[in-house]
Amino acid sequence: MSSKDCGNHDHDKAKLRLILFIILGFIVLVLFVVLLVWIILLPKKPRFVLQDATVYVFNVSTTEPSTLTTSMQITVASKNRMDKVGIYYEILDIYATYRSQQVTMPTLLPSTYQDHREISVWSPFLYGNMIPVAPGLMMALEQDQNVGAVLLNIRINGCVKWKVGTWISGKYHLNVNCPAYIKFGGFNPDGGITVGPVMKFESVVQGCSVDV
Repeated sequence: MSSKDCGNHDHDKAKLRLILFIILGFIVLVLFVVLLVWIILLPKKPRFVLQDATVYVFNVSTTEPSTLTTSMQITVASKNRMDKVGIYYEILDIYATYRSQQVTMPTLLPSTYQDHREISVWSPFLYGNMIPVAPGLMMALEQDQNVGAVLLNIRINGCVKWKVGTWISGKYHLNVNCPAYIKFGGFNPDGGITVGPVMKFESVVQGCSVDV
């Protein structure tokens, strides 16, 4: 092999390294611009508020195994607090829990796009027909009856995407927890413990907790 051939081989390697450096530099620049835009815009979590909760049925059977039948309608609002970032809500499931026990089946909320500073409102019905419950739930309900109110938690689980201009982010998990205090009715020896025919939510100082 001649010295000229060696020189050409070294030159090709140098050109290849230069091309790789250029590609790597471009990727780093794009990532830096995306990070800079993200830091400047600083997406904020949406604010959720439980506006209303009407309980029509909340009845625990006194016979074993214990079951809970629930029927309620809730109204929950979400506000996009950002001026330059839109929010896509996807695959949102809403349900009620009592003492960490899920007492209604999940209800799917419609997918929604929320523009800057926009407010969205949902008013779904939540149902649970003879849902099996833990044995200690009856005792907990009796204790809450003595207090005069029961604490339900309205939970929303799903995914959100951020929209900046034409750019749309990947999916982020959304977890919302809204406490709702419901006044108790009387004790029904034939049908278990009930909240009454229609009981309303009593608003509390703290709002819904939101994790994204």
